[in-house]
Amino acid sequence: MKAEKNKMVAVNYTLTVDGQIADRSQPGHPLEFVMGTGMLLPKFEAAVEGQEPGFKTSFTLAPADGYGEVVPEAVVDLPKTVFMMDGKVADEILFVGSQIPMSDSAGNRMLGVVKEVGEESVKMDFNHPMAGKTLNFEVEIVSVRDVTPEDLMSQGGCGCGCDECGDHCHDEGDDCGCGCEHCH
Repeated sequence: MKAEKNKMVAVNYTLTVDGQIADRSQPGHPLEFVMGTGMLLPKFEAAVEGQEPGFKTSFTLAPADGYGEVVPEAVVDLPKTVFMMDGKVADEILFVGSQIPMSDSAGNRMLGVVKEVGEESVKMDFNHPMAGKTLNFEVEIVSVRDVTPEDLMSQGGCGCGCDECGDHCHDEGDDCGCGCEHCH
């Protein structure tokens, strides 16, 4: 079976950045993803699309094809008062390199990295940690199989974008009316 849209693909991989291993699958625990649902970088999926188990490849993704370039506007100074808990500044989390989950005014969740701590403010970087990096991958396809409804739900949903879709879409005979090919 070939790695193609709506198939569950399992790969062993090693990601090298700046000459150092940045991430890798663990022995016996390949990375599993549903092809074509946007779970992985598009160029990563393109590198294995149409291939079968046993296929091995190495490829490099430029920052634009990975996590983007570093955006200077994503490095901001925030007042220390933003980090108040129970009426006082949470100094125990304010150190260079600390990763702090935050939300913007619209409620979007993001991860910020403390770059500098001043008397009255904290410099935070909200760029992806791999922004501006060239990504070097070594990948081997371990398996390809049909996707089950359970797979879709464990991966965060069917990926159709329909607000109606949930567990009920995948119950036999149930149809939310979304017309999604993943669901029905």
